[in-house]
Amino acid sequence: MRRLRHAFLLSVVPLLSLIMCAQTSPNSPSNGLLLVANKGDNSLGLVDPVAGRQIGEVAEGGVTGHEIAASPDGKLAYVPIYGNSGVGKPGTDGDRIDIIDLQEHKLAGSIALGKPVRPHCAKFGPDGFLYVSAELAQAIYVVDVNARKVVGEIPTGAIESHMFVLSPDGKRAYTSNVHAGSVSVLDLEKRALITVIPVSKIVQRISMTADGKRVFAHDQAEPRIAVIDTATNKISGWIPLPATVYSSAPLPDGHTMVAS
Repeated sequence: MRRLRHAFLLSVVPLLSLIMCAQTSPNSPSNGLLLVANKGDNSLGLVDPVAGRQIGEVAEGGVTGHEIAASPDGKLAYVPIYGNSGVGKPGTDGDRIDIIDLQEHKLAGSIALGKPVRPHCAKFGPDGFLYVSAELAQAIYVVDVNARKVVGEIPTGAIESHMFVLSPDGKRAYTSNVHAGSVSVLDLEKRALITVIPVSKIVQRISMTADGKRVFAHDQAEPRIAVIDTATNKISGWIPLPATVYSSAPLPDGHTMVAS
């Protein structure tokens, strides 16, 4: 994992996970693993956060996984195979999601997405579906992990929908559209685009408060964070910063944000 070079503690409201390429698997047989996407090694690292060491490593079936989603029961991990480049850059275009067995520490198969889409961010919704950003399709794919197939597609109306957050009730998704410089608001029940919110020339990752009332988009052209009111789907204000930040995470106290 790459060490954070700068971090700011801001008094505003709560956030996401600082290590965006890692996720905890709280119900795993190992009593809580930290799952880490090792991009350079094309593998999934299994870390014991209490012991502070990696206890296993599973090779992915392709190049290269950037993000991870643990199944609700903690038995499996789903790694979208993005490709060997960064967002908006030339390179290979991934077309599947690898499945890692966290009990056996091995590759357990994959989910074909039908075409090259550079799948990236993955999150389980309360409805049990796995939602995956599909950049080249300008969409969020809805995946049935039991059937191992795509069962729906929600258009984002923008290029490079890289990361997204889900509302606490699982009814909305908000995508960060990198070089489009915008945030798309999606209706997950109707599987439809609600609106696209212009933010800047370029944005990066996205986060949301625990109560789902505010979404944060990170301006890469100016040192500031856009605050989006989810009741109106409009920018309600800006958080000025001493330097440009890449991502943020609201903390549980409801008043503080960490930005990196």
